[in-house]
Amino acid sequence: MPESEMVMAFDFGLKRIGVAIGETLIASARPLAIIEDEINDRRFAAIGKLINEWRPARLVVGLPRHVDGGEHAFAARCDRFARQLSGRFGLPVEFVDERFSSCAAASQLADRGAGRRARVDAAAAAIILQDWFDQHAPDEPTIE
Repeated sequence: MPESEMVMAFDFGLKRIGVAIGETLIASARPLAIIEDEINDRRFAAIGKLINEWRPARLVVGLPRHVDGGEHAFAARCDRFARQLSGRFGLPVEFVDERFSSCAAASQLADRGAGRRARVDAAAAAIILQDWFDQHAPDEPTIE
């Protein structure tokens, strides 16, 4: 992984798309935005503005799975969304298992007393991105 680059993640939904941003040097994700629009062209216009502002080197999309790890029916829509991102913006797109990201985000927000519906999608995107960072962390050096 390069020394430092921006990474943007998405928690894709039919009504809302949660967006998070993070930087590989510090490997820390934070919620960025929620795109609340069901019209595809407007969704991608909003994503384009965020990409132009933040200049990520890669994108990450949450891929839903069932608890047992089997493919969720919504996974095909997330895959299509990822291919559209790649085609429109020319950036590499990777997937992260998002099995419990929305539940974890709702729990975190409830612990802080924040409104669930208002921010859960962006918080879920941050969890997805943090999972990606954790999976791509360099191995700890060993002392012999």
